[in-house]
Amino acid sequence: MSEPVNRARRTLNETPADRLVGGVGDVLARSYGITETELYQVDYRLSELLPLTEGDPVTGPGHPAWRAFDHQSPVLAAGTAWLPISMRGERRGVLRVAPVPDDTAILGELADIATALAHELAAVAAGTDVYRAARRSQRLTLAAEMQWDLLPGRSRIRPSFSLAGQLEPAYTVRGDSFDWSDDGQRLWLSTINGTGEGVAASLLTSLATHALRNARRAGLGLADQAALADQALYDEYRGERHLSALLMELDLRSGILTVVDAGSPRLVLLREGKVTEQPLEAQFPLGMFEATDYHEQRFPLERGDRIFVVSDGVVEATGQHTRYGETALDRFLRRTGPMEPLDAVRSLIGDLRAFVSGDLVDDAVVVCLDWTGPQP
Repeated sequence: MSEPVNRARRTLNETPADRLVGGVGDVLARSYGITETELYQVDYRLSELLPLTEGDPVTGPGHPAWRAFDHQSPVLAAGTAWLPISMRGERRGVLRVAPVPDDTAILGELADIATALAHELAAVAAGTDVYRAARRSQRLTLAAEMQWDLLPGRSRIRPSFSLAGQLEPAYTVRGDSFDWSDDGQRLWLSTINGTGEGVAASLLTSLATHALRNARRAGLGLADQAALADQALYDEYRGERHLSALLMELDLRSGILTVVDAGSPRLVLLREGKVTEQPLEAQFPLGMFEATDYHEQRFPLERGDRIFVVSDGVVEATGQHTRYGETALDRFLRRTGPMEPLDAVRSLIGDLRAFVSGDLVDDAVVVCLDWTGPQP
């Protein structure tokens, strides 16, 4: 690794959390003569790249910044380099630096520094509001603030799988959510179709999510995770409040998917260009009754399979008095085959916003999971 890259890493480790971009800029100036350094973060809606300090938002899809973000590779245009800010598949935005010579080696070093910055941004996120505040184009509602802070991220990549999720309407979402975790052998993924309005909906979803995490971290099986979350909600609300959830566990060695359907969102399989809805055993939503027993289902995935989980806010979205519906959804999902999961999710949400001519009225959650097969 080159000395400028090592120097940048050391600087990032030593710089105060709120000055990471400035610290990197100082290293770039000394090492490469770069005089302009700016971080552009993708907003909650996945539709704008917003500057941290100054400059205009980048919204045009053909802009070099979006090309770097979409293709996850550096883009050099007119002496300006746009570098992806990503870590483990989580795309945070792009770094703009200038002037940059047309030199492949230098561009590669700059890309390494941008990746180091991405890791450090993730490390300091809990201790400063500087970066969260700058990645919103409008104020989040309190419920939405709670929902976004609850998420594990928006995308994740490992050799055996890649996945992504998105909430809509991004700035006013209430109860829909998703969660995931993996340990190298298994991937756990839950999708919640929340109920209610405002903070009350977020509190319900938060309790369910933390109950599921508590059970998962205790080593309980999927059905017992559902039962524990069900009991937690019932104890708090006595059946007056409940929510639907789909719990999944993917064995990363065999591709066997275990599922618990608790009144769940829709589970759709895209295999070799064909879209099919997976038949699931309908079980009671979490928190509806006391001491509900849940049952697991299992089915094998094939290498190259893509799974979508969508809440009813997607299918029920209405524009010009017309419902989006299953047919339009299936047709659009087929078109996502060549896309990465985050791009597929972003495209579907964009299609929904275009269909309703604005933000959705009801909450919607979309999660996309690609199974790329067991790895040696």
